[in-house]
Amino acid sequence: MDAFAYLQNSTASFLAPPAVQGADLYAGIDVPSLNFFEKLWMAWYVWWGNPVIATGVMSFLMHEIVYFGRSLPWIIIDAIPYFRKWKLQPHKAPSPEAQWRCTKLVLLQHLTIELPQIWLFHPIAEHFGMQTYQLPFPQLSTMAYQLAAFFVFEDTWHYFFHRALHYGPLYKHIHKLHHEYSAPFGLTAEYAHPVEVMVTGFGTIGGPILYSAAFGNLHILTMYIWITLRLFQAVDAHSGYDFPWSLRNILPFWAGAEHHDYHHEKFTECFSSSFRWWDTIFGTDVKYHAYRAKQAEAKKLAAAKDKAQ
Repeated sequence: MDAFAYLQNSTASFLAPPAVQGADLYAGIDVPSLNFFEKLWMAWYVWWGNPVIATGVMSFLMHEIVYFGRSLPWIIIDAIPYFRKWKLQPHKAPSPEAQWRCTKLVLLQHLTIELPQIWLFHPIAEHFGMQTYQLPFPQLSTMAYQLAAFFVFEDTWHYFFHRALHYGPLYKHIHKLHHEYSAPFGLTAEYAHPVEVMVTGFGTIGGPILYSAAFGNLHILTMYIWITLRLFQAVDAHSGYDFPWSLRNILPFWAGAEHHDYHHEKFTECFSSSFRWWDTIFGTDVKYHAYRAKQAEAKKLAAAKDKAQ
């Protein structure tokens, strides 16, 4: 067989593998012992036949459904005046045109920058010891401490590289695009330069890969839960709203929209993503605290004036 014919056959086998390849993945598995979700997981990989394709499709669909699904409620909230009293910048509601322009760029980024990375994730993950199609799923207790570690790693990575992106040339040529919207809304979470997407994105996928390389007991299901939580955090931080029931009012060290919205409004400080401690340690929240204190005092005086009338 010549090289061209071999390449043709190899490509065809990869893109349209025989169905038995998927079934062989679970040879020796005690199917009755699996729970409902594990059986669905097995059915997905058997149906596709090729675990690389199965993981790639599932990963991309998961990312798109979670990102746009979590952004949709904020689009609806922005259209309802009742919620304006909880908006951090109440006089800067996003227009439909601005939301559509943002959506188009984000979709372009997803298809041209993130899709190839997602597609390559399976072989990279398995190279570093991560489980993908394997069953059964890990214990909840195991996933819990892994997720906590990923949050800490990502927040640390994000703080230092985000702060670096505010350095003159890096800001001008890369990070400025993300700051196009001084009053952010949910969809702007991934509205960024391709270089920024890749650099800050390592904080999200780098933690799990390094963990897997070091300890080897990581399942991609945990990765999916982590990505879902991270997307929720990013979209919510860009929502522009701070409700009484927002997480930061329950967990004082959580950053949330109240913290990140200041960063977009003033183009400085509050560089962390999930937590507040790095900004506190390095003093990059001094102006933020002064600004919020001034706002609180103004609101208090306005309330007293209204009551006097």
